[in-house]
Amino acid sequence: MSNIELKGLSETTSSALPPVHNWKPPFCGDIDMVIKANGEWFHDGGKIKRSAMVTMFSRILWYEKGEHFLVTPVEKVRIQVEDAPFLVTVWKWINTEQGRALEFTTQTDDVLVLGVDCDLWMGVFKNEERPYVSMRYGMKALVGRNVFYGIAESLEHVETSKGSGMGIISAGKSYLLMQDA
Repeated sequence: MSNIELKGLSETTSSALPPVHNWKPPFCGDIDMVIKANGEWFHDGGKIKRSAMVTMFSRILWYEKGEHFLVTPVEKVRIQVEDAPFLVTVWKWINTEQGRALEFTTQTDDVLVLGVDCDLWMGVFKNEERPYVSMRYGMKALVGRNVFYGIAESLEHVETSKGSGMGIISAGKSYLLMQDA
């Protein structure tokens, strides 16, 4: 994989990922699978309760032209995603070559380092401003409310190309979360 393809992948998760980016199967239609805005996965109207199943499906998730698909070497099926297909559930500060950085872990055990493998921004979902981080293949993860409240204690004044205000500095990069009035 090139560095671009590895963006958003840590050493611990990249080896567990199949080469979805190399597969070009035909589109086979839609399946009744929905990833809810709170990060829960449903199939045929029932919640998928086994986290190992959710993680397995997340490894073959592909994003293309605003739609999400499960992809295997022989088929590609479209699923529905209400907001973000991943949810950041754990965070901690770590030391990197670029300096102190936030490490995020998703509900599917993807590990991301802010400023190294992912970026952070505020977006809007159903008139609610929410924090997101970038993921593999152009996908995104919602930063869970408990995680966001935890990192809010580390907010400091930052200057970015988008303006100045309160934000986070991670791995030497500044992320604006609340712009000055």
